[in-house]
Amino acid sequence: MTAFGRASFLLAPSLLALTAMAQAQQPDPDRGREILTAKCFQCHTNAMWQDQRQDSRAWEATLYRMVGRGALWAPDEIKAMAAYLGTDFGPNAKPSTPAK
Repeated sequence: MTAFGRASFLLAPSLLALTAMAQAQQPDPDRGREILTAKCFQCHTNAMWQDQRQDSRAWEATLYRMVGRGALWAPDEIKAMAAYLGTDFGPNAKPSTPAK
């Protein structure tokens, strides 16, 4: 086996582990939607986030501001909600049209 073959053989498991870790860190959008509907609808309507069109990072900052105002969320819940809002209601999301 050549040196290149040995190096690639040794690196392959490491790359697979890194890929699995990166996938595990991605928040589940369904979980974000569930948390949002369970906790945010207590005070807000859906117009609150449909009109803002922020990316995930801006949504995360907004959610942390809400924690400062008394919202009770864990950091992983904030990440999940921010990912959902940034994807479905972010600047690149297709605008929702009102039902007729």
